Amino acid sequence: MFTAARLIAALCMAGVGYVASDYAKGLYDGVKNVGLFTFINTAIGFLCGWIIVGPRAGRGMSAAISNGLTGTVALVFWCLMLYSLKQTWELALRRRYDGPLEAVGGVFENALDYGEPLLNTGFFMLLIIGAVVTGVLSEIAARHWR
Repeated sequence: MFTAARLIAALCMAGVGYVASDYAKGLYDGVKNVGLFTFINTAIGFLCGWIIVGPRAGRGMSAAISNGLTGTVALVFWCLMLYSLKQTWELALRRRYDGPLEAVGGVFENALDYGEPLLNTGFFMLLIIGAVVTGVLSEIAARHWR
């Protein structure tokens, strides 16, 4: 169902995904070719805002902030999992894994490798501020546009 709260949450989370992606590019040393990194993360942010944050709007400000944080954690999780799955797929095609269970374990190992540079205070603050803004704006949209 289309609501203003969903749209505002999706646009805000897309913005968080875009800004966080630009910030994260500087955290990965030696990576020159990022391809569609920013645009894929922006799309994942839009989906997280539409599916996770938007439908939960309208339950009060404390719940709104919590919903924004939940959406932001989901954004980071799904981005890490997507790139980890891509890396694992490429390694599996090169026959770097002995079996399917080792490849499944490789997904989580790759996610940890991709997530390690993101353990940065500036990155965390960016995500927290983006989560709070997303939650509050979606709550305001849910209250004013029904």
